[in-house]
Amino acid sequence: MHNFHMSKPLLALLFFAIVLPVLAQDRPTAYEAMRTVGTQLNREYVNHVLSVTGTNGNPQPETWKILIDDSKARGGIREIEVENGKIVSERTPLRSSVEGSLGAVIDTGKLNLDSSGAFALAQQTAQKSHINFTTADYALRVDERGNPIWVISMQRANGENAGRIFIGANHGTVTRTEGLFVGGNQVAMADDQNAENREATNDDDDGDTNPVKRQIKRGFHQVGEDVKRTFNKVRRSFIDFWQDK
Repeated sequence: MHNFHMSKPLLALLFFAIVLPVLAQDRPTAYEAMRTVGTQLNREYVNHVLSVTGTNGNPQPETWKILIDDSKARGGIREIEVENGKIVSERTPLRSSVEGSLGAVIDTGKLNLDSSGAFALAQQTAQKSHINFTTADYALRVDERGNPIWVISMQRANGENAGRIFIGANHGTVTRTEGLFVGGNQVAMADDQNAENREATNDDDDGDTNPVKRQIKRGFHQVGEDVKRTFNKVRRSFIDFWQDK
């Protein structure tokens, strides 16, 4: 009987092929990162979150960066990084260095979409528009109307931009897409500016005589209806999540 011996290089390949994807799947979500901040640092920080961001998600990022509105901090901002359920960095940057990430404080009572759900909706939207991507950057912030919104920026395997999807974190409505459907870098937006408060309209033509734009709108609205159904399955209230801790 021959003894089976596996070489170290082969073992390493198997590790990267099997174990690492599983670890990536198990990475904490944005909600879990926020809970880490609230339980390990200060409960009140959860009520003063300005943004939650993560890069190179596959599907979830390794590190979540959370900006907190904190009057006691230098510049009034506290930046906290969370990895695997632990605080790995905490600093008080100058306000000017994070100005582009600042907005209103996120109302956690309106959060009904975790980053895992946002990925599912983004993936569904991308598949419907025949877009393939391997990693995603996440940004949770407040839009100009005070509603929390996920911005999912997708990248292909070669690092090229594959488009962006804007998803309301309150009602799960796709409010805007960039670079999806047909038309290259064309932008599709919900017809109603209050789309996050009610579903986008189904007026595909909207008086537009440009066939490319009409096709983008048609695809946008069809995807919006499908995503709405999926949202009802992945919906996750942050308030309920926090209370279940």
